[in-house]
Amino acid sequence: MDDAALAGRVALITGASRGIGAAAARVMAAQGAAVVLAARSATAVETIAAEIEADGGRAAALDCDVAEYAAVCRAVDLAKAQFGGLDILVNNAGVIDPIARIEDSYPAAWAQVQAINVTGVYHGIRAALSVMSAGSVIINISSGAAVSALEGWSHYCASKAAVLSLTKCADVELAARGIHVVGLSPGTVATEMQVAIKASGINPVSELDPSVHIPADWVGRAIAWLATEAADAFRGQDVSLRDEDIRRRIGLV
Repeated sequence: MDDAALAGRVALITGASRGIGAAAARVMAAQGAAVVLAARSATAVETIAAEIEADGGRAAALDCDVAEYAAVCRAVDLAKAQFGGLDILVNNAGVIDPIARIEDSYPAAWAQVQAINVTGVYHGIRAALSVMSAGSVIINISSGAAVSALEGWSHYCASKAAVLSLTKCADVELAARGIHVVGLSPGTVATEMQVAIKASGINPVSELDPSVHIPADWVGRAIAWLATEAADAFRGQDVSLRDEDIRRRIGLV
């Protein structure tokens, strides 16, 4: 991909303190985008933003709990105030803990996962639309769990199924405005989430050997690709990073 593929663009990435979000911020900044890193850990995103700037990129950071609409609005306001607008939204923030079978789950904890994984995505879309214009892109991080039933993951599977539906609905509503909405299902990624999954010992995913997980940088590169015109044909759907053709298009094969 062109090293300046995102030059002049402004991106907001939620859940950017580590893993996929941090990788996406670094890749997009390296391709010329100004990036706003948002996460509940202010210290972590500020450190990553400083590193991006030290490498010649443009970055800003703030603490943000996507379950709170006002916090997401502040992130959008920062993008506009510091970089002049917002062209790319990456709804990445998400959690899988606590992993538990339904009979062992706690209602408040189950609902909190929905607040972050589902309502947080809605908050991102709703807040971003106040500043986005034609040519903008919204990327929602999805999962194979959106179309699967996995023991101990009722909260996560339900949340990702809802995000897939949000992706489709938002694309239908926003297509006339020239705003594209797309999902990315990355498969299993070598992040801290996989550590929690492994420790749970529930369902076949916890039994996977760590060597099969792809690096977070691959997902960051996929997100950057989805933000370009090269991915226009995939709007309104989830793109699977398990697909060899998709990997080839991105340059991962």
